Amino acid sequence: MNIQEYFARISYNESHKDADLPNLTAIFQHHIQAIPFENLSMHCGETIELGLQSTYNKIVRKKRGGWCLENNHLLFWALQELGYDVCILGGNSYKPAENAYTEEINHILLKVVIKGNSYIVDAGFGGAYQMWQPLMLISGKDQSQTPGIFRFTEDNGTWYFEKVKRKHYSSEQSVPFTDTPELGNIRKIYTFTLEPRHINDFQELNTYLQVSPDNILQKKSICTLQTTEGLYALVGWTFSEIKYNYTEDMDLVKTTTLTDEEVEKILKDKFNIVLENKLIP
Repeated sequence: MNIQEYFARISYNESHKDADLPNLTAIFQHHIQAIPFENLSMHCGETIELGLQSTYNKIVRKKRGGWCLENNHLLFWALQELGYDVCILGGNSYKPAENAYTEEINHILLKVVIKGNSYIVDAGFGGAYQMWQPLMLISGKDQSQTPGIFRFTEDNGTWYFEKVKRKHYSSEQSVPFTDTPELGNIRKIYTFTLEPRHINDFQELNTYLQVSPDNILQKKSICTLQTTEGLYALVGWTFSEIKYNYTEDMDLVKTTTLTDEEVEKILKDKFNIVLENKLIP
């Protein structure tokens, strides 16, 4: 595994000699705009292994993406190689349909400490709830980024992560719509504590997510990638392009339904992914 090979994968050729915030931000942005959040292996008959070597080979050498366990594990390795004070944390995702957080930890995120300040770095949530820059770990402070306003709230050692939603405008519709029927414009994302974790703590989760029929990753083939203006998302046969802040407090959404042949073409053209095995969306 070679850090220069990783940099080539994310098209990063700037200075990285200082383990500081500007370099962390630049590397992170290159990562999320080059490496998709995707679970396509599950829908191609492939097994996802959690070892760093297999993750590196898949994402860096085969130019694939990965889900949170892979994406953030690779980023963790890269930041460690560059001398950052970084550790793995575990999160509990919010399930809008049940209006509750998962009981078991089902997400991985990173905490980076720079000059005494802690930042949350998460390259593995994907979609419209993907942060674009490291977020300072501070309770109750609105942190505005291109995708929207993010916020952490701490309560008795548990941290809550949420985003202020914008309205969506679709050229196919005459009225704006919001993405979920929740009351208000706050979208809960996940909770976490600051207890350091090891990647081996997630081996059971990695296996479970690949065999449990009732989780969203089993039910839907997902591939999302952040762009300079918004994001691309392929869910099943539905391809969406989102442009953030198209007008004030409104994102532009363009949605297309694809054929099987078009799915392969979109994966190659928009996500730079060529699959070895047949995808069943």
